[in-house]
Amino acid sequence: MLAYDDLQQRWWNLEARLVERFGKKPDMEAILFLIGLQETGFLKEKITKEQKQDMIHVAVCSLLLPGGYYELEGKDKDGWPHFKQLKAVPDMNMPEQENFLKDHILLYFEENDFG
Repeated sequence: MLAYDDLQQRWWNLEARLVERFGKKPDMEAILFLIGLQETGFLKEKITKEQKQDMIHVAVCSLLLPGGYYELEGKDKDGWPHFKQLKAVPDMNMPEQENFLKDHILLYFEENDFG
């Protein structure tokens, strides 16, 4: 339980920093979208629903790169990164999946000096 408590506390700290920066508490999807924007560098006024889903996909792949789940294959002519899956993500129930993603998100923000 201690590891979960530490993860939860670190997550709350990240949420607090994001609230400070953006004025409201983001949900997981918003955080993934933010990472996708960071990774692609795309800043537009209008982003389609499909592009938003693509941003979230880019975020998840980027988050799982250090764990060896994906590798970056390159970018297409429009600048979108493309990834190759190297190994399957372990089977997990929903709370485990959420904690798995939270842990990778926290690592991402630590490595990118957010704060």
